[in-house]
Amino acid sequence: MHKHHVSISLSSYGADLVRRQGQLSFVQLLASAGAQRIEWREELLTVEQPTELAQAAAENGLESVFSSPLELWVAGRAQPNAELAATLDRAQAFGSRWLKVSLGYFTDTNDLQSLHALLDRHPVKLLVENDQTLHGGRIEPMQRFFSEVERLGLPVKMTFDIGNWQWQDQSALTAARLLGRHVDYLHCKAVARRADGKLVAQPPGATDLHLWEQLLKLMTPGITRAVEFPLQGDDLIDVTARQVTALALLGQPRAENAHV
Repeated sequence: MHKHHVSISLSSYGADLVRRQGQLSFVQLLASAGAQRIEWREELLTVEQPTELAQAAAENGLESVFSSPLELWVAGRAQPNAELAATLDRAQAFGSRWLKVSLGYFTDTNDLQSLHALLDRHPVKLLVENDQTLHGGRIEPMQRFFSEVERLGLPVKMTFDIGNWQWQDQSALTAARLLGRHVDYLHCKAVARRADGKLVAQPPGATDLHLWEQLLKLMTPGITRAVEFPLQGDDLIDVTARQVTALALLGQPRAENAHV
């Protein structure tokens, strides 16, 4: 049976642990747990050397995506974020085939031709994610942006973060209906509201997995899905492997699932 590819965002292990141990220490863990891709987190880097991480991932058969908190569009600037070119270069240095950023402040006056020219010169592919902000985490600006991307033929795809829509009280299912054809990378996390009212990511239950199945039906078959929820426990390889298996099986025909 063919299992779909699964990625692990290293933020899933907690910022403190990742900064303390370094992102290199998780490469073997992910490979042992059966993941196919590792998501480096720029905001959690400390003293890691890009070439060392790139080599470790390659030796363990892992693809990588470089996740940056950079916003593609900044307020009051028509051209893409001035840091985008350097961030693409950094992603390449980490051996990553993809760079994931947030949308930022997209308006009708933004210069997509300059973005197109930059991306045409670079081997790293751009993924734009819905974040948790009012300006970059709602369906409407993402729709407008990807309509222009589609019209102009830009080499840009979407990272669809299932849980982030809840920060703006929007429906992930509605978002998938409107944006699903643009998605190339699916960030998976369930969301709960704590007693203090704060929203937090959590591992999925059966209801969440069922919803994710429905969302995947609205997207390109076979896209990579990523863990971006807490992975905690005494045996992190086992904890990770269980979630990798669950995500890998999403979208499989029922007859195949029955034989797992």
